[in-house]
Amino acid sequence: MALHLYNTLTRKKEAFQSNEPGKVSMYVCGPTVYDYIHIGNARPMIFFDVVRGYLEQQGYAVNYLVNFTDVDDKMIRKAEQTGTTVPEVAEKFISAYYEDLDGLGIPRATLNPRVTENMEPIIGFISELIDKDFAYENGGDVFYRTRKFQDYGKLSQQNLDELQFGIRIEVDRRKENPEDFVLWKAAKPGEISWDSPWGSGRPGWHIECSAMARRYLGDTLDIHGGGQDLQFPHHECEVAQSEALTGKPLANYWMHNGYIRINNEKMSKSLGNGVLVRELRNQYTKEAIRYFMLSTHYRNPLNFSDEVMDQAQSSIDRISNAAGNIRHRLELAVSSPDGHPSETVTKSMAAVLAEFHHKMQDDFNTPDAITAMFQWAAEANQLLQQPSIPSEDLKLVLAAYEEMNGVLRIVDTPAEELLDEEVEQLIRERVEARSSKNWARADEIRDLLAARGILLEDTAQGMRWRRK
Repeated sequence: MALHLYNTLTRKKEAFQSNEPGKVSMYVCGPTVYDYIHIGNARPMIFFDVVRGYLEQQGYAVNYLVNFTDVDDKMIRKAEQTGTTVPEVAEKFISAYYEDLDGLGIPRATLNPRVTENMEPIIGFISELIDKDFAYENGGDVFYRTRKFQDYGKLSQQNLDELQFGIRIEVDRRKENPEDFVLWKAAKPGEISWDSPWGSGRPGWHIECSAMARRYLGDTLDIHGGGQDLQFPHHECEVAQSEALTGKPLANYWMHNGYIRINNEKMSKSLGNGVLVRELRNQYTKEAIRYFMLSTHYRNPLNFSDEVMDQAQSSIDRISNAAGNIRHRLELAVSSPDGHPSETVTKSMAAVLAEFHHKMQDDFNTPDAITAMFQWAAEANQLLQQPSIPSEDLKLVLAAYEEMNGVLRIVDTPAEELLDEEVEQLIRERVEARSSKNWARADEIRDLLAARGILLEDTAQGMRWRRK
Protein backbone atom coordinates (compact mmCIF):
# COMPACT_ATOMS: atom_id res chain seq x y z
CA MET A 1 0.00 0.00 0.00
CA ALA A 2 1.02 3.63 -0.41
CA LEU A 3 1.85 5.73 2.64
CA HIS A 4 -1.27 7.17 4.26
CA LEU A 5 -1.31 9.88 6.95
CA TYR A 6 -4.10 11.00 9.24
CA ASN A 7 -4.56 14.68 8.43
CA THR A 8 -5.79 16.71 11.41
CA LEU A 9 -7.18 19.30 9.01
CA THR A 10 -9.53 16.88 7.23
CA ARG A 11 -9.94 14.40 10.13
CA LYS A 12 -9.24 11.44 7.85
CA LYS A 13 -6.39 9.36 6.46
CA GLU A 14 -5.05 10.52 3.13
CA ALA A 15 -2.54 9.10 0.66
CA PHE A 16 0.73 10.97 1.02
CA GLN A 17 2.09 12.89 -1.93
CA SER A 18 4.86 15.43 -1.51
CA ASN A 19 4.93 18.80 -3.26
CA GLU A 20 8.12 17.85 -5.06
CA PRO A 21 8.82 14.25 -6.12
CA GLY A 22 11.45 12.61 -3.93
CA LYS A 23 11.55 15.47 -1.42
CA VAL A 24 9.67 16.21 1.80
CA SER A 25 9.53 19.45 3.78
CA MET A 26 8.58 18.95 7.43
CA TYR A 27 8.28 21.54 10.18
CA VAL A 28 7.74 20.52 13.81
CA CYS A 29 7.27 23.06 16.58
CA GLY A 30 10.14 22.85 19.03
CA PRO A 31 10.59 23.94 22.65
CA THR A 32 10.64 27.31 24.31
CA VAL A 33 14.12 27.08 25.76
CA TYR A 34 13.59 28.45 29.28
CA ASP A 35 13.96 25.13 31.11
CA TYR A 36 14.92 21.47 30.69
CA ILE A 37 12.59 19.53 28.43
CA HIS A 38 10.09 17.13 29.97
CA ILE A 39 8.68 13.79 28.89
CA GLY A 40 5.84 15.50 27.03
CA ASN A 41 8.40 17.32 24.84
CA ALA A 42 10.17 14.02 24.17
CA ARG A 43 7.19 12.35 22.51
CA PRO A 44 7.14 14.52 19.35
CA MET A 45 10.95 14.52 19.32
CA ILE A 46 10.99 10.73 19.08
CA PHE A 47 7.91 10.23 16.94
CA PHE A 48 8.71 12.77 14.24
CA ASP A 49 12.27 11.47 14.16
CA VAL A 50 10.74 8.09 13.24
CA VAL A 51 8.58 9.76 10.58
CA ARG A 52 11.65 11.39 9.14
CA GLY A 53 13.66 8.17 9.29
CA TYR A 54 10.96 6.12 7.58
CA LEU A 55 10.52 8.67 4.82
CA GLU A 56 14.27 8.64 4.24
CA GLN A 57 14.28 4.84 4.15
CA GLN A 58 11.59 5.08 1.47
CA GLY A 59 13.92 7.22 -0.63
CA TYR A 60 12.82 10.77 0.22
CA ALA A 61 15.24 13.59 0.91
CA VAL A 62 13.70 15.15 4.03
CA ASN A 63 14.25 18.80 4.92
CA TYR A 64 13.34 18.66 8.61
CA LEU A 65 13.09 21.80 10.75
CA VAL A 66 12.52 22.04 14.51
CA ASN A 67 12.54 25.61 15.81
CA PHE A 68 13.71 27.11 19.08
CA THR A 69 11.61 29.84 20.68
CA ASP A 70 14.48 31.69 22.34
CA VAL A 71 12.66 34.85 23.42
CA ASP A 72 9.27 35.17 25.14
CA ASP A 73 7.68 36.05 28.49
CA LYS A 74 8.84 32.83 30.20
CA MET A 75 12.42 33.42 29.12
CA ILE A 76 12.36 37.02 30.31
CA ARG A 77 11.07 35.88 33.73
CA LYS A 78 13.72 33.14 33.87
CA ALA A 79 16.47 35.65 33.14
CA GLU A 80 15.15 37.94 35.89
CA GLN A 81 14.94 35.06 38.38
CA THR A 82 18.47 33.85 37.67
CA GLY A 83 20.12 37.26 37.29
CA THR A 84 21.20 36.48 33.73
CA THR A 85 20.14 37.54 30.25
CA VAL A 86 17.66 36.00 27.83
CA PRO A 87 20.45 34.92 25.42
CA GLU A 88 22.30 33.24 28.30
CA VAL A 89 19.16 31.37 29.33
CA ALA A 90 18.66 30.27 25.72
CA GLU A 91 22.21 29.00 25.31
CA LYS A 92 22.04 27.00 28.53
CA PHE A 93 18.83 25.19 27.68
CA ILE A 94 19.55 24.74 23.97
CA SER A 95 22.73 22.97 25.01
CA ALA A 96 20.70 20.85 27.46
CA TYR A 97 18.19 20.08 24.69
CA TYR A 98 20.94 18.72 22.47
CA GLU A 99 22.25 16.60 25.33
CA ASP A 100 18.79 15.07 25.75
CA LEU A 101 18.49 14.62 21.99
CA ASP A 102 21.75 12.67 21.92
CA GLY A 103 20.69 10.72 25.00
CA LEU A 104 17.52 9.58 23.23
CA GLY A 105 19.39 8.50 20.12
CA ILE A 106 17.86 11.21 17.95
CA PRO A 107 19.94 12.72 15.14
CA ARG A 108 19.92 16.49 14.62
CA ALA A 109 17.20 18.08 12.50
CA THR A 110 18.24 19.57 9.19
CA LEU A 111 17.98 22.96 10.87
CA ASN A 112 17.01 24.37 14.26
CA PRO A 113 16.14 28.00 13.47
CA ARG A 114 15.96 30.47 16.35
CA VAL A 115 13.51 33.31 16.66
CA THR A 116 16.26 35.80 17.54
CA GLU A 117 18.06 34.97 14.29
CA ASN A 118 14.95 35.64 12.20
CA MET A 119 13.76 39.08 13.24
CA GLU A 120 13.98 40.55 9.75
CA PRO A 121 11.70 37.96 8.10
CA ILE A 122 9.32 38.10 11.09
CA ILE A 123 9.02 41.88 10.88
CA GLY A 124 8.65 41.65 7.11
CA PHE A 125 5.87 39.08 7.49
CA ILE A 126 3.97 41.34 9.90
CA SER A 127 4.40 44.33 7.60
CA GLU A 128 2.90 42.40 4.72
CA LEU A 129 -0.10 41.41 6.85
CA ILE A 130 -0.64 45.08 7.72
CA ASP A 131 -0.43 45.99 4.02
CA LYS A 132 -3.10 43.38 3.29
CA ASP A 133 -5.27 44.80 6.10
CA PHE A 134 -5.09 41.57 8.09
CA ALA A 135 -3.23 43.30 10.92
CA TYR A 136 -3.24 46.67 12.67
CA GLU A 137 -1.01 48.61 15.05
CA ASN A 138 -2.16 50.15 18.32
CA GLY A 139 0.21 51.72 20.84
CA GLY A 140 3.28 49.89 19.57
CA ASP A 141 1.54 46.50 19.55
CA VAL A 142 0.40 44.82 16.35
CA PHE A 143 -2.67 42.55 16.28
CA TYR A 144 -4.09 40.13 13.74
CA ARG A 145 -7.69 40.69 12.55
CA THR A 146 -8.95 37.20 13.25
CA ARG A 147 -12.46 37.74 11.86
CA LYS A 148 -11.09 38.91 8.53
CA PHE A 149 -9.74 35.39 7.90
CA GLN A 150 -12.95 33.51 7.15
CA ASP A 151 -11.48 30.04 7.65
CA TYR A 152 -10.27 30.66 11.20
CA GLY A 153 -11.04 27.57 13.26
CA LYS A 154 -10.86 25.05 10.41
CA LEU A 155 -7.84 23.17 11.80
CA SER A 156 -9.00 22.85 15.41
CA GLN A 157 -12.71 22.93 14.48
CA GLN A 158 -13.30 25.80 16.86
CA ASN A 159 -16.29 28.12 16.45
CA LEU A 160 -15.12 31.73 16.42
CA ASP A 161 -18.50 33.07 17.60
CA GLU A 162 -18.23 30.90 20.70
CA LEU A 163 -14.56 31.64 21.30
CA GLN A 164 -15.11 35.28 22.25
CA PHE A 165 -16.99 34.05 25.33
CA GLY A 166 -14.37 31.43 26.23
CA ILE A 167 -11.71 31.66 28.89
CA ARG A 168 -8.90 31.44 26.32
CA ILE A 169 -9.57 34.89 24.90
CA GLU A 170 -7.47 37.58 26.54
CA VAL A 171 -9.37 40.78 27.35
CA ASP A 172 -7.46 43.73 25.90
CA ARG A 173 -9.17 47.04 25.10
CA ARG A 174 -6.52 47.84 22.48
CA LYS A 175 -7.95 45.07 20.29
CA GLU A 176 -10.67 45.71 17.75
CA ASN A 177 -12.15 42.33 18.70
CA PRO A 178 -11.47 40.15 21.76
CA GLU A 179 -10.30 37.21 19.61
CA ASP A 180 -7.59 39.19 17.79
CA PHE A 181 -4.14 37.96 18.72
CA VAL A 182 -0.80 39.72 19.05
CA LEU A 183 1.85 39.67 16.31
CA TRP A 184 4.26 42.20 17.83
CA LYS A 185 4.60 43.23 21.49
CA ALA A 186 5.85 46.68 22.44
CA ALA A 187 8.82 46.42 24.78
CA LYS A 188 8.45 47.13 28.48
CA PRO A 189 11.27 49.00 30.26
CA GLY A 190 14.35 46.82 30.62
CA GLU A 191 13.08 44.02 28.36
CA ILE A 192 15.07 42.60 25.48
CA SER A 193 13.79 44.15 22.26
CA TRP A 194 14.35 44.80 18.56
CA ASP A 195 13.63 47.85 16.44
CA SER A 196 10.62 47.71 14.14
CA PRO A 197 8.37 50.10 12.18
CA TRP A 198 6.08 50.10 15.25
CA GLY A 199 8.78 50.80 17.81
CA SER A 200 10.96 48.57 19.96
CA GLY A 201 9.49 45.19 20.83
CA ARG A 202 9.51 41.47 20.10
CA PRO A 203 7.34 38.97 18.22
CA GLY A 204 4.26 37.24 19.47
CA TRP A 205 4.44 33.46 19.71
CA HIS A 206 2.38 32.46 16.68
CA ILE A 207 4.07 34.65 14.07
CA GLU A 208 7.48 33.09 14.71
CA CYS A 209 6.71 29.71 13.18
CA SER A 210 4.83 31.16 10.21
CA ALA A 211 7.78 33.37 9.32
CA MET A 212 10.46 30.71 9.82
CA ALA A 213 8.54 28.00 7.99
CA ARG A 214 8.06 30.31 5.03
CA ARG A 215 11.69 31.45 5.03
CA TYR A 216 13.27 28.01 5.09
CA LEU A 217 10.65 25.72 3.53
CA GLY A 218 8.45 27.89 1.31
CA ASP A 219 4.78 28.82 1.30
CA THR A 220 3.35 25.30 1.59
CA LEU A 221 4.90 22.58 3.74
CA ASP A 222 4.42 18.91 3.09
CA ILE A 223 4.01 18.10 6.80
CA HIS A 224 3.51 20.33 9.83
CA GLY A 225 3.65 18.54 13.16
CA GLY A 226 3.57 19.04 16.89
CA GLY A 227 1.78 18.09 20.07
CA GLN A 228 -2.00 17.93 20.29
CA ASP A 229 -1.94 20.93 22.63
CA LEU A 230 -0.64 23.10 19.78
CA GLN A 231 -3.69 22.65 17.52
CA PHE A 232 -5.32 25.62 19.21
CA PRO A 233 -4.44 28.36 19.39
CA HIS A 234 -0.88 28.08 18.03
CA HIS A 235 -1.34 26.14 14.82
CA GLU A 236 -4.74 27.68 14.15
CA CYS A 237 -3.15 31.12 14.29
CA GLU A 238 -0.28 29.98 12.06
CA VAL A 239 -2.81 28.91 9.45
CA ALA A 240 -4.60 32.26 9.62
CA GLN A 241 -1.38 34.30 9.31
CA SER A 242 0.29 32.28 6.57
CA GLU A 243 -2.72 31.62 4.39
CA ALA A 244 -3.91 35.22 4.62
CA LEU A 245 -0.50 36.31 3.38
CA THR A 246 0.20 33.74 0.64
CA GLY A 247 -3.26 32.59 -0.40
CA LYS A 248 -1.90 29.02 -0.27
CA PRO A 249 -2.28 26.17 2.24
CA LEU A 250 0.32 26.40 5.00
CA ALA A 251 0.67 22.61 5.04
CA ASN A 252 -0.74 19.73 3.06
CA TYR A 253 -0.72 17.39 6.05
CA TRP A 254 -1.08 18.23 9.73
CA MET A 255 0.06 15.63 12.29
CA HIS A 256 -0.44 15.91 16.05
CA ASN A 257 0.69 13.49 18.76
CA GLY A 258 -1.37 12.80 21.88
CA TYR A 259 -0.79 13.74 25.50
CA ILE A 260 1.26 11.88 28.11
CA ARG A 261 -0.20 11.08 31.51
CA ILE A 262 1.86 10.26 34.60
CA ASN A 263 0.55 7.30 36.61
CA ASN A 264 -2.90 7.89 35.05
CA GLU A 265 -2.91 11.57 36.02
CA LYS A 266 -2.60 14.59 33.79
CA MET A 267 0.95 15.93 33.80
CA SER A 268 0.92 19.47 35.18
CA LYS A 269 3.03 21.87 37.19
CA SER A 270 0.26 22.24 39.77
CA LEU A 271 0.42 18.50 40.51
CA GLY A 272 4.21 18.53 40.50
CA ASN A 273 4.29 15.28 38.56
CA GLY A 274 6.36 16.35 35.56
CA VAL A 275 9.22 14.10 34.51
CA LEU A 276 12.31 15.69 32.98
CA VAL A 277 14.02 13.84 30.15
CA ARG A 278 17.41 14.25 31.81
CA GLU A 279 16.04 12.45 34.91
CA LEU A 280 14.38 9.79 32.79
CA ARG A 281 17.66 9.05 31.02
CA ASN A 282 19.33 8.41 34.36
CA GLN A 283 16.78 5.71 35.17
CA TYR A 284 16.20 3.99 31.83
CA THR A 285 18.00 3.22 28.60
CA LYS A 286 17.27 5.30 25.55
CA GLU A 287 15.91 2.16 23.89
CA ALA A 288 13.38 1.63 26.69
CA ILE A 289 12.26 5.26 26.43
CA ARG A 290 11.91 5.00 22.64
CA TYR A 291 10.02 1.71 22.99
CA PHE A 292 7.65 3.27 25.50
CA MET A 293 6.97 6.24 23.24
CA LEU A 294 6.37 4.09 20.15
CA SER A 295 4.40 1.26 21.77
CA THR A 296 1.20 3.33 21.60
CA HIS A 297 -0.12 4.93 18.41
CA TYR A 298 1.09 8.50 18.24
CA ARG A 299 -2.42 10.01 18.14
CA ASN A 300 -3.48 8.21 21.32
CA PRO A 301 -2.75 9.29 24.91
CA LEU A 302 0.20 7.58 26.58
CA ASN A 303 0.53 6.70 30.26
CA PHE A 304 3.92 6.70 31.95
CA SER A 305 4.77 4.59 35.01
CA ASP A 306 7.77 2.70 36.34
CA GLU A 307 5.97 -0.58 35.69
CA VAL A 308 5.41 0.32 32.05
CA MET A 309 9.06 1.25 31.66
CA ASP A 310 10.23 -2.04 33.19
CA GLN A 311 7.99 -3.90 30.77
CA ALA A 312 9.48 -1.90 27.92
CA GLN A 313 13.00 -2.97 28.84
CA SER A 314 11.96 -6.63 29.09
CA SER A 315 10.34 -6.44 25.67
CA ILE A 316 13.45 -4.93 24.15
CA ASP A 317 15.59 -7.69 25.65
CA ARG A 318 13.57 -10.34 23.80
CA ILE A 319 14.35 -8.78 20.45
CA SER A 320 17.92 -7.87 21.40
CA ASN A 321 18.73 -11.40 22.53
CA ALA A 322 17.45 -12.88 19.29
CA ALA A 323 19.53 -10.41 17.26
CA GLY A 324 22.64 -11.12 19.35
CA ASN A 325 22.25 -14.86 18.91
CA ILE A 326 21.83 -14.50 15.15
CA ARG A 327 25.03 -12.45 15.00
CA HIS A 328 26.89 -15.02 17.08
CA ARG A 329 25.79 -17.92 14.90
CA LEU A 330 26.76 -15.96 11.81
CA GLU A 331 30.36 -15.77 13.02
CA LEU A 332 30.61 -19.57 12.85
CA ALA A 333 28.32 -20.28 9.90
CA VAL A 334 29.32 -21.56 6.47
CA SER A 335 27.68 -20.96 3.12
CA SER A 336 24.93 -23.13 1.70
CA PRO A 337 25.86 -25.39 -1.25
CA ASP A 338 24.17 -23.10 -3.80
CA GLY A 339 25.13 -19.81 -2.07
CA HIS A 340 21.49 -18.71 -1.68
CA PRO A 341 19.17 -18.41 1.33
CA SER A 342 16.55 -21.11 1.75
CA GLU A 343 13.04 -20.63 0.37
CA THR A 344 11.54 -21.02 3.84
CA VAL A 345 13.62 -18.24 5.39
CA THR A 346 13.18 -16.03 2.33
CA LYS A 347 9.40 -16.28 2.57
CA SER A 348 9.24 -15.80 6.35
CA MET A 349 11.43 -12.69 6.29
CA ALA A 350 9.50 -11.26 3.33
CA ALA A 351 6.26 -11.75 5.27
CA VAL A 352 7.66 -10.06 8.38
CA LEU A 353 8.91 -7.06 6.40
CA ALA A 354 5.67 -6.79 4.45
CA GLU A 355 3.74 -6.61 7.73
CA PHE A 356 6.16 -4.05 9.17
CA HIS A 357 5.87 -1.74 6.17
CA HIS A 358 2.12 -2.24 5.90
CA LYS A 359 1.72 -0.96 9.46
CA MET A 360 4.20 1.89 9.08
CA GLN A 361 2.45 3.05 5.92
CA ASP A 362 -0.87 3.03 7.73
CA ASP A 363 -0.39 6.37 9.50
CA PHE A 364 2.87 5.27 11.16
CA ASN A 365 1.29 2.55 13.28
CA THR A 366 4.42 1.94 15.34
CA PRO A 367 2.88 -0.42 17.95
CA ASP A 368 1.88 -2.87 15.23
CA ALA A 369 5.23 -2.35 13.52
CA ILE A 370 6.85 -3.39 16.81
CA THR A 371 4.64 -6.48 16.79
CA ALA A 372 6.21 -7.35 13.44
CA MET A 373 9.60 -7.16 15.14
CA PHE A 374 8.41 -9.64 17.78
CA GLN A 375 7.28 -11.91 14.98
CA TRP A 376 10.78 -11.58 13.56
CA ALA A 377 12.24 -12.59 16.93
CA ALA A 378 9.98 -15.66 17.05
CA GLU A 379 11.07 -16.67 13.54
CA ALA A 380 14.73 -16.06 14.43
CA ASN A 381 14.53 -18.13 17.63
CA GLN A 382 12.88 -20.98 15.75
CA LEU A 383 15.64 -20.91 13.16
CA LEU A 384 18.27 -20.93 15.89
CA GLN A 385 17.01 -24.34 17.06
CA GLN A 386 18.58 -25.89 13.98
CA PRO A 387 22.05 -27.37 14.59
CA SER A 388 23.40 -25.96 11.33
CA ILE A 389 22.26 -22.77 9.62
CA PRO A 390 23.72 -21.51 6.31
CA SER A 391 25.25 -18.04 6.52
CA GLU A 392 22.93 -16.83 3.74
CA ASP A 393 19.89 -17.54 5.93
CA LEU A 394 21.42 -15.78 8.90
CA LYS A 395 22.39 -12.74 6.83
CA LEU A 396 18.87 -12.46 5.44
CA VAL A 397 17.33 -12.67 8.92
CA LEU A 398 19.76 -10.07 10.25
CA ALA A 399 19.11 -7.73 7.31
CA ALA A 400 15.35 -7.85 7.98
CA TYR A 401 15.94 -6.96 11.63
CA GLU A 402 18.24 -4.07 10.72
CA GLU A 403 15.72 -2.68 8.23
CA MET A 404 13.05 -2.47 10.93
CA ASN A 405 15.24 -1.40 13.82
CA GLY A 406 16.97 1.14 11.60
CA VAL A 407 13.72 3.13 11.64
CA LEU A 408 12.42 2.51 15.18
CA ARG A 409 15.84 2.18 16.89
CA ILE A 410 14.32 0.42 19.90
CA VAL A 411 17.27 -1.97 20.19
CA ASP A 412 20.79 -0.68 20.70
CA THR A 413 23.49 -1.54 18.22
CA PRO A 414 25.73 -3.85 20.26
CA ALA A 415 29.33 -3.16 20.99
CA GLU A 416 31.80 -5.44 19.28
CA GLU A 417 31.26 -8.91 20.73
CA LEU A 418 33.94 -10.73 22.64
CA LEU A 419 35.42 -13.73 20.89
CA ASP A 420 35.06 -17.08 22.63
CA GLU A 421 38.76 -17.16 23.51
CA GLU A 422 38.49 -13.71 25.11
CA VAL A 423 35.53 -14.86 27.19
CA GLU A 424 37.43 -17.93 28.38
CA GLN A 425 40.43 -15.79 29.32
CA LEU A 426 38.27 -13.35 31.29
CA ILE A 427 36.59 -16.21 33.13
CA ARG A 428 39.98 -17.69 34.08
CA GLU A 429 41.03 -14.26 35.30
CA ARG A 430 37.84 -13.98 37.34
CA VAL A 431 38.42 -17.38 38.97
CA GLU A 432 41.93 -16.28 39.92
CA ALA A 433 40.63 -12.98 41.27
CA ARG A 434 38.11 -14.77 43.47
CA SER A 435 40.79 -17.19 44.69
CA SER A 436 42.97 -14.28 45.75
CA LYS A 437 39.91 -12.51 47.23
CA ASN A 438 40.20 -9.64 44.75
CA TRP A 439 36.44 -9.17 44.82
CA ALA A 440 36.50 -5.81 43.05
CA ARG A 441 38.21 -7.28 39.97
CA ALA A 442 35.96 -10.33 40.03
CA ASP A 443 32.86 -8.10 40.08
CA GLU A 444 34.31 -5.89 37.34
CA ILE A 445 34.80 -8.90 35.03
CA ARG A 446 31.33 -10.24 35.83
CA ASP A 447 29.77 -6.87 34.95
CA LEU A 448 31.80 -6.64 31.74
CA LEU A 449 30.63 -10.07 30.63
CA ALA A 450 27.01 -9.32 31.56
CA ALA A 451 27.10 -6.10 29.54
CA ARG A 452 28.29 -8.13 26.54
CA GLY A 453 25.45 -10.62 26.93
CA ILE A 454 27.50 -13.37 28.62
CA LEU A 455 25.79 -15.34 31.40
CA LEU A 456 27.97 -17.24 33.94
CA GLU A 457 26.74 -20.48 35.46
CA ASP A 458 28.22 -22.48 38.37
CA THR A 459 28.05 -26.23 37.67
CA ALA A 460 29.48 -29.39 39.28
CA GLN A 461 32.11 -29.32 36.56
CA GLY A 462 33.07 -25.73 37.28
CA MET A 463 32.22 -22.32 35.81
CA ARG A 464 30.45 -22.30 32.43
CA TRP A 465 29.20 -19.51 30.26
CA ARG A 466 26.65 -18.93 27.55
CA ARG A 467 25.40 -16.05 25.50
CA LYS A 468 21.94 -14.68 26.21
